[in-house]
Amino acid sequence: MRIAVVNNFFPPRPGGSSHLAAGLAARYAAAGHEVLVLTAAYQDAPAEEERDGYRLVRLPAMPMPQLGLAIDFDMAFTLARPGNLRRVTRLLDDFRPDVIHQHGQFFDLTWLSGWYARRRKVPALLSVHTRLESPDPKYMALFKGLDRFVVKPILRRYRPRYVIMDELSGAYCAKRYLATRDEFEYIPVAVEPIRFAGPPTRDVRADYGIGDDPLIVSLGHVIQLRHRLPLIEALPAILAKHPRTRVMMVGRVYYDAFLKRAAELGVSDAVISTDAVPPGDVPSFFAAADIVAHDLQGGGFGTASLEAMASGRATIGTVTETNFPAVRLRNWENFVLVRPNDSADLANAVIRLLDEPEEREWIAKRQQELVFSHFTLDVVSRQHLDVFERMVGERA
Repeated sequence: MRIAVVNNFFPPRPGGSSHLAAGLAARYAAAGHEVLVLTAAYQDAPAEEERDGYRLVRLPAMPMPQLGLAIDFDMAFTLARPGNLRRVTRLLDDFRPDVIHQHGQFFDLTWLSGWYARRRKVPALLSVHTRLESPDPKYMALFKGLDRFVVKPILRRYRPRYVIMDELSGAYCAKRYLATRDEFEYIPVAVEPIRFAGPPTRDVRADYGIGDDPLIVSLGHVIQLRHRLPLIEALPAILAKHPRTRVMMVGRVYYDAFLKRAAELGVSDAVISTDAVPPGDVPSFFAAADIVAHDLQGGGFGTASLEAMASGRATIGTVTETNFPAVRLRNWENFVLVRPNDSADLANAVIRLLDEPEEREWIAKRQQELVFSHFTLDVVSRQHLDVFERMVGERA
């Protein structure tokens, strides 16, 4: 097959969807398929290159201005550059894709390739990585309006199939985009466990003066939907039992309410904020951790948390046991689940894991086995290719 992969986010830009798109593209190429990747320009990355067996084209793009708002994010838009519609059409016409794999429903490259798919009658598969939601009422109203008046009309015109990664994304697509179960493909997010197989390249504990203190790592950009407040509010109870515990926030801080709350609770000395780190350093931060806690508000269980599980670290989540279709989670057997936004429940889980190092290691091992069975790029890429083959066959 000829597979076009489209995502405004792509390495070297950090992020879960960025690295998933790159990993899947490499797997598609390794399986013998022709692959073209279209993405937005990012910093000084080359406009075109051959990598991992596929062709990569970065289109001229305009970065989103940083206005100091809670929804500021590192995004770039290709529609802001004249001529990109013609460029996308020309590139795809030359490539003649059998199928288009899109990442991110609200990116303009998704819209451009969707327009192309409709005109050329090419089947499209859309991976919905992010739900447009916010705890802030004014931003929630804005996001609902964007979904209703922009995203939904575009999607309904070319009607992609949807990759549903968890039960929350299924409910979201059904409600916001009126998608039906007949349009869903249940495929979880994927990680690359080999990244965590070797020894760490950094001594994170030495770099930050942590020594052998208990360490909770929380990795990922800090935004309103992942504000880490439950973790900060759990700290007084955790410190009462394990007074040397440290919490390390690894990622760019777009929303700093956790720092203010830490000061109010008098636990600032236990909190370390590193800002963004290179992707190659992520395994070292997980290697340094005793516990990982990232997705704490009931908004899903993302790539960073799965990578923590793949690295062999006990990882806490706030999803339900039915979160992943066809993958059964069992609390305190192959997972650690707490209630969303519940600092007391989180504190109890952390204390139990710190009190019982043997149980912590046993849980971490079971979580790692779960990732290897269901969430690796090898497993997930095969599921995508099966869907592509079916879609291409239906088109024929």
